Amino acid sequence: MSLIRLVQVSRCYRMGSETIHALREVNLEIERGEYVAIMGPSGSGKAPLMNMLGSLDTPTAGRYELDGIDVSQMDDNQLAEVRNQRIGFVFQTFHLLPRSTALHNVELPLIYAGYPAETRRRMALEALAQVGLADRVQHRPNELSGGQRQRVAIARALVNRPALLLADEPTGNLDSKTGEEILALFDALWRQGHTILIVTHEEDVARHARRVVRIRDGRIAADERSRGS
Repeated sequence: MSLIRLVQVSRCYRMGSETIHALREVNLEIERGEYVAIMGPSGSGKAPLMNMLGSLDTPTAGRYELDGIDVSQMDDNQLAEVRNQRIGFVFQTFHLLPRSTALHNVELPLIYAGYPAETRRRMALEALAQVGLADRVQHRPNELSGGQRQRVAIARALVNRPALLLADEPTGNLDSKTGEEILALFDALWRQGHTILIVTHEEDVARHARRVVRIRDGRIAADERSRGS
């Protein structure tokens, strides 16, 4: 069974008297353990597709299954539960609490999920060690470099052991050297068995993935395997 399955998914938005067709009958399957980049220019439908895959939105038509669950008709509360349990998000701007330590930032999804304090601490420490920050657990974001902040965000995305790691322009706020270090970390996580989906407009970033899905005018324009996949 595929981890992600979109069948004839369309998404329309009403803007006054106009209907915007953001996605048009998209079919896509992603298997567990894949490393996929989604690319497209501004206005291509890349952001609506990311929102769909991240269970931040539901289709106007069609069916979306995530980890064997049909999320197409879910309400906001059900979608929030799916996101918390099955998806780890990494954003361009980190989204860390500025006054909280790295450890507390990573613990946050576990607090929402109702884990007891001792379990939260153990899982958060393991996630921070996994991204190479075992010696920075008590540091606050302003005491960390940009690359270290993104590593904290990745640890937070991993801590719930999600089915899918979804990264939106994860190197967009980093210099090229630090960006390469973060992409090397994603590569290592993929080799450990994580399913990784990166949304990007940068060819250099997409080249790290093993499969590149290109979207244009709300449709999949190309679906390419790379790097010997």
